[in-house]
Amino acid sequence: MPRPLPDWLKYGALPLLARFLVCSEFVVALNGKIFGWSGQAAYMASHGMTMIPFFLGAALAIEALGTLCVVTGFQARAAASGLFIYLGIVSVRLHDFWNQAGMVAGLNQGQFFKNLGMMGCLLMIAVYGPGRWVVGKGAK
Repeated sequence: MPRPLPDWLKYGALPLLARFLVCSEFVVALNGKIFGWSGQAAYMASHGMTMIPFFLGAALAIEALGTLCVVTGFQARAAASGLFIYLGIVSVRLHDFWNQAGMVAGLNQGQFFKNLGMMGCLLMIAVYGPGRWVVGKGAK
């Protein structure tokens, strides 16, 4: 029979690791927005979006602040909830593989289902909290 995990690991280190892992994709996306603004804007335009500078700036802010809050644990439930909604909108609007064909459809299907997995992680944080290792009173 396996021994139970110690509390510091179960409620501290592992939730912190999970928060880092789920936010790693947002860090990659932020890098793309900061250093590849025009490419991101072109991708959004190819999906028929308007007001691109506004939405791209909003996406950058949501991802940056949400990632910071989830990683640190400060207001992590609210941040995870916001990122969950944001990622759902992005997935449906920009990774609509059901409207595409060929390799583009396959690539967007992968992105869509990757995002669903991330949404599951964010939902867990929103419901159960960030664990014990947080900055401030974010675990409540």
